[in-house]
Amino acid sequence: MTSKQILLIQGHPDASAHHLCHALAAAYASGAQEGGHSVRSLNVAELDFALLRSQKAWEDGELPAGLQQAQDDIRWAQHVVLFFPLWLGDMPALLKGFLEQVARPGFAFEREGGSTAFTKKGLTGRSARVVVTMGMPALLYRWYFRAHSVRSLERNILGFAGIAPVHETLIGMVGNFKAADGERWLGKLRRLGLKAQ
Repeated sequence: MTSKQILLIQGHPDASAHHLCHALAAAYASGAQEGGHSVRSLNVAELDFALLRSQKAWEDGELPAGLQQAQDDIRWAQHVVLFFPLWLGDMPALLKGFLEQVARPGFAFEREGGSTAFTKKGLTGRSARVVVTMGMPALLYRWYFRAHSVRSLERNILGFAGIAPVHETLIGMVGNFKAADGERWLGKLRRLGLKAQ
């Protein structure tokens, strides 16, 4: 198996405590390192950036200095893994704000040939996995709610920038976890890391 360059993006907005998302990322990292892959990590909750408030700021404004390393890490990665809890049916606002800041024109996509539309994908050649924890059953989220927010992330952000394929791991009923449930999921994430999937 060929080694890969893997970036883990921790999207849990609470840096004051160790949550399931952090344990899942650590398990993935452990497996990836055991598999001979290179791993970098970034924790969105530890970054300093303002939210974007206009299209002009997104297109023409300066990238916050604290996010240059994040863009460098994304550019370096061959495989990106995002971890976050489902909050109000979507990713936490801090993670969305981070993605809006880093996925800027000239980095995530570009205009071609004088076009006003962003038609050139800037992050092709990378794959991704989205790992989402939630209180509801994962099957309910997937089939009844059609995993709408995860699908939007996959299609409108990752896919729009050229990242493909994108796989997902949806982990439901986390508030009812017993020790064996946690161990089973940590083992699964470790195995995914080992294979860089």
